[in-house]
Amino acid sequence: MKILLIGHSIIDHFEEVGNKIPKPGGVFYSSLGILSVSNACDGIFLLTSWNENSFYLFEKVYSKVDLRFAVKVDAMPEVFLKTSGEKEREEIYKNLSTQLSIKQINNWNQFDGILINMITGFDISLEQLKTIRKKFSGIIYFDFHTLSRGIEKNMKREFRPIPNAKEWLENIDIIQCNRSELDTIIKEGSEVERANQILQAGPKILIITKGEKGAQIYFNYRNKINSFSAAAERVNAVNKVGCGDIFGAVFFYSYISTKDVYKSLKTAIKAGAVAASKSNLTTQPDFRLND
Repeated sequence: MKILLIGHSIIDHFEEVGNKIPKPGGVFYSSLGILSVSNACDGIFLLTSWNENSFYLFEKVYSKVDLRFAVKVDAMPEVFLKTSGEKEREEIYKNLSTQLSIKQINNWNQFDGILINMITGFDISLEQLKTIRKKFSGIIYFDFHTLSRGIEKNMKREFRPIPNAKEWLENIDIIQCNRSELDTIIKEGSEVERANQILQAGPKILIITKGEKGAQIYFNYRNKINSFSAAAERVNAVNKVGCGDIFGAVFFYSYISTKDVYKSLKTAIKAGAVAASKSNLTTQPDFRLND
């Protein structure tokens, strides 16, 4: 298979850690997730930006993917994260990037699937998504991520209703969001009611991640909306960063390989749990999520 990952690579800084050692972040974790379950014969392509001075942070993983569509930039986006407690993490950005260029790809149908992770919320524009949808007949997986957050004057990101949410939905096959992000897509109604509205807008599958409570999936089957939940696996959770990105990448790979929503969700749940149990994913790029 040939899979394209789209999203910003960013440099992470963690406030509660007490040191200033930067770490790779963003679509780095989607790449890590895909590599953990893909086969040697697969082609994993990455459309992102990179910087010569910071590439060493990403090299262990990015050396294993095809970077022909990646673009060199002068400064990488950076995010200062506060992840302590049960609340949504706080994010403050620096060097916030504009949209990634998609002009370097002529044949979109060379790919079996495309995963778009809106790491910064500015990874691609709505018009770029429409262009991809028009030119690509395969499955588009879309993680709303920071598209759900606006941007304040101090570069702090706060949740707000997504502008033109319906148009985004019309161009996506599989959606991933958490409960806070769901509120920014459709605010009113029960989860089931909102899931129905989202699936009626165009997507075939909606995945709502719920942290320690696992995940819920809604999907169209024989003209009816079905639902299935999977409980989270019990692990000693020591990490909260990158787990959702790895979850999404593993679900996507499993689904385009099997078309089995049940198996794919359970596999993704396990992957997220393993990621949560790793104290430092960035120093363990070769761990196997399916052990």
